[in-house]
Formats: sequence, structure tokens, C-alpha cells
Amino acid sequence: MVRELLLGPKRFTDLQQALPTASPNALSDRLRELADAGVVRRRQLPPPGNVRVYELTAWGRGLEPIVVALGTWALAAPPTAEQLFVSADSAMLTIRTYFVPTPEQPEVTLRIELRDHGPAGVFGVRLTSAGAEVTHEPPEEPHAVLITTTDALLAVFGSDDLAGLVAAGAAIIGDPEVVRRLVAAVRVPGATGQSSNGTPGPRGTGG
Repeated sequence: MVRELLLGPKRFTDLQQALPTASPNALSDRLRELADAGVVRRRQLPPPGNVRVYELTAWGRGLEPIVVALGTWALAAPPTAEQLFVSADSAMLTIRTYFVPTPEQPEVTLRIELRDHGPAGVFGVRLTSAGAEVTHEPPEEPHAVLITTTDALLAVFGSDDLAGLVAAGAAIIGDPEVVRRLVAAVRVPGATGQSSNGTPGPRGTGG
């Protein structure tokens, strides 16, 4: 739950989509518990949004390093035959957490669309020499646009295999070098379930 709010506020229906195994009643109960504990709060967005959203409080945002640490720990779990559902935010938190910049990294922006998550799977990514910034607001004029699935994206992290990404059905618009630089620099530690070329399999942070 906390993981799904790290990149910004969400509506109840957004949380339902991100946590498909949780029933509406269980989700409501958990949100109420977190609100009572001071971890999340509910507020009304001003027009034109004019919807109620849940967001982390300042104290709740302090849980991010703990959530990330748990996600990293989970990566070392024994692989299973069952394919785990990875939410869009979990996949993008993998980028923000494990992107390893270089001092000469130019500032570039990307629009990433995870088509298996619909409207909730559209993100903006800014790469700088300090790291990767991820938001739910894509840039108006990105250097590159990547349209792919969550599994295909996670499978190429740590490599520069754009051919494999495209073969999996991905579309790259704009500068492919920006996409290559992104996926090659996301280095997930101790990832299991790797593909035949040694790149991490489809497992996101906290997924």
C-alpha cells in the first residue's frame, strides 16, 4: 500500500488496479488503519480534478527506504513457477531506486507507457548525473518515448538489449540511445529469475 503511494497520490480505484488481490473491503480497512496511524491522509483535489485521493503524510514518506529495503530483500527469494503481478509504480520505483548514473550523464527525459496498465501506466522519467526522477506527469517534449509492457521492460534492466525489447513488442519513438542508457544503468542487485542473457527477470521493487 505504502509503495503504491510513493510516487504521488492516488484514487481508491487506482489503488484497486495496483493491488488486484485485495478486496475493496480489505483495501478500505487498510487505508483506514494507515490513516488512523498518521501514515496516509485523504484529500480532495481542486478543479478540474475534483476527486478524492489518498496520499502519504510527511511521516509516511519516511517509510520509503524501508519499503525499498524490503523490495531488495525480496529479490533474493527463491524463484517460483508462479508469475507475480508487478504494478506500474513498482516497476517505475525499480528505475528510481536502482538507476546508476555516471558523472557525464546528460539530463534527458523520457515518457514511458506501460500498456498493460492502461492510463495508470504513463510516467515521466528524468535522468541526470544525480539519478533518476520518476513522476506521474510525463514531459511535454521528451527525448524519447518507450511504449512497452511491464515484463518486457523489467527483463532488459541491466543490459542494452534494445533489439530484444523491440522483439518483445516494444515501440521506441525519438532517440533510442536515451532508452538504451536507461535500461543499461538500472542494475538490480541480487536479482533472481534472470533471462538467458543474465538480465533481471520480471520482478520489480516491492512487487
